[in-house]
Amino acid sequence: MAKTATRARRKAPAKRKSSASSGGAMPWLVIGIAAVGAIVAYDNWKSIRPMLGKAPAAIVRDTAEAKPPVARETPKRVAVAAPAVKPKQAGDPVPPAAIPSAPVPTAKIVPASISPSAPSASQTAKAAFGYCGQGEHINCVGDAGTFWYKGEKIVIADMVSPDVDRARCEDERRIAFAAKSRLLALLNAGPFNMNAAGASDARGAPRVVSRDGRSFGTRLIDEGLAKKPGVAGGSWCA
Repeated sequence: MAKTATRARRKAPAKRKSSASSGGAMPWLVIGIAAVGAIVAYDNWKSIRPMLGKAPAAIVRDTAEAKPPVARETPKRVAVAAPAVKPKQAGDPVPPAAIPSAPVPTAKIVPASISPSAPSASQTAKAAFGYCGQGEHINCVGDAGTFWYKGEKIVIADMVSPDVDRARCEDERRIAFAAKSRLLALLNAGPFNMNAAGASDARGAPRVVSRDGRSFGTRLIDEGLAKKPGVAGGSWCA
């Protein structure tokens, strides 16, 4: 038994040497495998290189596809405050919308009894007059109390004078012709005024004709060539 124990003691150090030798050989084995792998990689580098280049791109593509879509932010609506209304004050300009549009003038309806060419209450006239003949009467003298101005027959309202064509005696004819000549001279002496003295009728438009405030009828009466309307003794014959 003593021999057996002695042998066991002697064999124990041998086991320790085997484990130590196996532990020291492991690093060399790894180095050998790495060297062989490096040699194989070097020999097959041309075929391995494309695989290495595609790998990062595939990784990047997979990563990009894996990213969740980014939600777009909707723009926020900002409420704009309405401008404050300034109270109106005296002297502020009126806006265009507040100004009423001018009314459209309507056509004036002229009654049938009033002529549209009738002169106003007071009218200033001037023209070159002559004696009326057989043609159209424009600016001419018919007799001492009647003349035409711009085609309108005017009757002097504040006097009565004889008519040359209706004279009943030589004296009446002479006075009628003198009154007619005097009226022609007064009308051609310059501008004169005509004031309406009644409504127009078939006999003509009654007017008071004057210059410088004195009527032509009054002048003819003062000169003995006319009489006032309604005075008795209208005959001019002796």
